[in-house]
Amino acid sequence: MKPLFEEIDFRPTPIGDLILRRRRMVMLDNLIVYEVLLGDAFLMSSLFHDVEEALAELGLAAAKGDHLDVVVGGLGLGYTAAAALLSERVDELLVIDALAPVIEWHEKGLVPLGHVLTSDPRCRFVHADFFELAADPDIGFDPQQAGRKFHAVLLDIDHSPRNLLDEKNGLFYRVNGLRKLTAQLLPGGIFALWSDDAPDEVFLNHLGEVFEKPEAHVVSFYNPLLERDSCSTVYVARRLANDL
Repeated sequence: MKPLFEEIDFRPTPIGDLILRRRRMVMLDNLIVYEVLLGDAFLMSSLFHDVEEALAELGLAAAKGDHLDVVVGGLGLGYTAAAALLSERVDELLVIDALAPVIEWHEKGLVPLGHVLTSDPRCRFVHADFFELAADPDIGFDPQQAGRKFHAVLLDIDHSPRNLLDEKNGLFYRVNGLRKLTAQLLPGGIFALWSDDAPDEVFLNHLGEVFEKPEAHVVSFYNPLLERDSCSTVYVARRLANDL
């Protein structure tokens, strides 16, 4: 039986210490749970991944076409990327992450979904800052094809548009930052965002200035630690089809 607690990896980074750990939760029938921490922030846990998967499901459900090129911003434990790859409509998936150790965890099989992503030829990891690439449409997300446009961009990095891992990310969630992102979407393309907060009317208004009819989907999931449901939000917005 695995020990109650293991620290699998510890790496100092410019934005805080990055930790991957694994614990055996006796209260949940010895369920093995993986957790990621960055500095003082608890990034994610394999115990809760319903909303990360819903991000891919809702975003791709809104996308049009049978041959989709998709960007996922933020690798984490891989749940959004793995959920996107379940769709046969996805031709290629670029997963952008600024933290090289997170990519290494998947490549080395240190996390449960590592093999799922690395064994799928449609999936490619890109070590880069998502927000820097989003702000520069001439370069874009694909280092192999400058200025490439995508059918969907699915983002799960910050806790919410207000609760940021790095304050400089805040520029992205304003109108000018969102407008630069649309330049990397094909007409009719989808932007979807995970948020741990309730729907934010200010952010919805920002989306509405750039995108067509943005929506905030409240996604509920059972929290076994609290023994009740918890909720997060997935925003889905579409670039205007005639926005050239």
